[in-house]
Amino acid sequence: MWQNFLISLEIMGKGMLGIFVVIGLLTLAVSMMGKLSAHGDQEGQEHKD
Repeated sequence: MWQNFLISLEIMGKGMLGIFVVIGLLTLAVSMMGKLSAHGDQEGQEHKD
């Protein structure tokens, strides 16, 4: 019984780690896209407020 519980904790830990890695990659991708689009706006266009 105790062995099954430890195995389930290991599986759960790997799943949670995977979720955090994916969230980190998505955050990084969104921030890079924001920086790239902001850089493109500054080059040849004026900001309209």
